[in-house]
Amino acid sequence: MVQQVTNGIKISVISNFQTTSYRNYKLYYVFSYQVTIENQSNETVQLLERHWKIFDSLNNIEIVEGSGVIGKKPILKPGQIHTYASNCFLTSPIGAMSGFYNMVNFATTKIFKVYIPTFQLIVPNISN
Repeated sequence: MVQQVTNGIKISVISNFQTTSYRNYKLYYVFSYQVTIENQSNETVQLLERHWKIFDSLNNIEIVEGSGVIGKKPILKPGQIHTYASNCFLTSPIGAMSGFYNMVNFATTKIFKVYIPTFQLIVPNISN
């Protein structure tokens, strides 16, 4: 698990290799990841947007941006936690992801970035 705190918002990520899959006659390595967002600040915040950098050792970096996470824009009061899970398909057995969320502080109405720490996507035993 990797963790990082930005402006009182703690991000924790766990990733796992799931399986391989073929799409359009091409092999993909499927990874799952679970993100926990914990509001350790004294303010109510809302996640507005996500920005991911996905590194695949056989390809360039892919940028994925969008509104919310898995169709939601969670509001977190002080002490609240939001957890969600998603997947990533790579063309190689080694990769990584990092990024940030754009969030709004309800008290100040200011938008701020919360950084997602880099986490590895590696098929087990690939380095042996």
